[in-house]
Amino acid sequence: MNGPLKRVAIACLLMFGLLMFNVNYLQAVKADKLSSDSRNKRNFLARYEVERGRITAGDKVLAESVDTGVNKDFRFERRYPGGKVYAPITGFFAPESERDMERAENGLLSGSSADLMLRRGIDLFSGKKTKGANVDLTIDPEAQQAAYEALSASGKKGALVAIEPKTGAIRAMVSVPSYDPNPLAVPNKDKVNKAYNKLDKDEDKPLLNRAIERTYPPGSTFKVVTLAALLEKDDSLGPESQVDAPQVLDLPNTTHDLPNYAGESCGTGRATLSFALELSCNTPFAKMGMDLGYDTLKDQAEKFGIGGEPLSIPLPVAGSGIGRKEDDAALAMTSIGQRNNQMTPLQMAMVAAGIANNGVVMKPYLVNKIADAEGGEIDSADPTELSEAVSEDTARKLREMMVNVVEKGTAGAAKIPGVSVGGKTGTAENAPGKPPHAWFISFAPAEDPKIAVALIVESGSAGGEATGGHTAAPIAKSVMEAVLRR
Repeated sequence: MNGPLKRVAIACLLMFGLLMFNVNYLQAVKADKLSSDSRNKRNFLARYEVERGRITAGDKVLAESVDTGVNKDFRFERRYPGGKVYAPITGFFAPESERDMERAENGLLSGSSADLMLRRGIDLFSGKKTKGANVDLTIDPEAQQAAYEALSASGKKGALVAIEPKTGAIRAMVSVPSYDPNPLAVPNKDKVNKAYNKLDKDEDKPLLNRAIERTYPPGSTFKVVTLAALLEKDDSLGPESQVDAPQVLDLPNTTHDLPNYAGESCGTGRATLSFALELSCNTPFAKMGMDLGYDTLKDQAEKFGIGGEPLSIPLPVAGSGIGRKEDDAALAMTSIGQRNNQMTPLQMAMVAAGIANNGVVMKPYLVNKIADAEGGEIDSADPTELSEAVSEDTARKLREMMVNVVEKGTAGAAKIPGVSVGGKTGTAENAPGKPPHAWFISFAPAEDPKIAVALIVESGSAGGEATGGHTAAPIAKSVMEAVLRR
């Protein structure tokens, strides 16, 4: 080979080598970065090529992909017929991200999950385009609608969770204020970003699912946990057992005293457990907590799921807890649901459900079943026991006393004609200068509970258990009635 040809050959080999190096570098080293680059239009378009599966609640469609038939690049557009009522559960499917159920079950909804491998193979062989799987939720549409309307009518921020005690199935989960997910699902990044930023900057935090993403001091609803710890420690005690109930309780090693609401008395210095719960007296439960000790109270709380492993329903749930061990004065406040005591509404629904279910707390869940586009079942719910919070005998005593709270105490607004309802009101301290939060937990019917409810109305109380019961209990009543009508 002469000199010029040899040089050309070497140059060609070098260029080929550089080309191969660049190809391998792009595929092996830079592939992930290029794939995730926001300027990569292929990823953007690919999200709209597949007919994403539906999210349903029974026969009600909450989210679906609609063939627009207009733009071949954006063939399927996500729509949310469930709107604001279900947005904290469904979330949204946006050009570059997903949220809530759209994120938690994205692999199935998009058709990319390994669980759909066989379906994809069949579709490939038959020449069909793979569709996403359909996700059916445990939500009862009537209960959900009743909860949303009642909570929205309060004009306050808040959240509600309703659970089927025997299974853990979540029948309602509402957070207000909510938002319309449809503007966040259009195939236009600029429009989506504008809509999202407006919601994100809203001081009322409509994107926040208060039912599972925010914790609050549970106030007097936590007294049922303190009472459960006492009954578990001494099974000879019952609703008519007497306990100390001073008008004012001295908080050890402080200059502060703890009164009952408005300085009222709780009997004549002694009261039955049932009477103390009916009036939601502070002093007997604070003293009870100090006598039991932090470790006993913490152990009992953990048996209800408080402070345990983080929950996934499959939406991630914020952790609840009673706070760290401090002195007796702090423990007294923790025992009545204050201090560092922080709970999600879901967690307090689990407490009510555990008492309703003979002491057994079931693991809460939102997904009822998953099926492929042809209706073939991929997975279905398998109710699982989370823990045995209390004995069956203790649960029976607690139910009896919680029924008395509704029949004779602070929760009269939760009464349902012909139905025995158990409940507990709560008023929890808020930020300085703001009204307290109003809580209510309940179950019905007491003799064979079908539903357990917990809700919070932020800044919903002007103070006092009666006001808390007046604000929150009627909302729970409307949800329980919706379930019991079915």
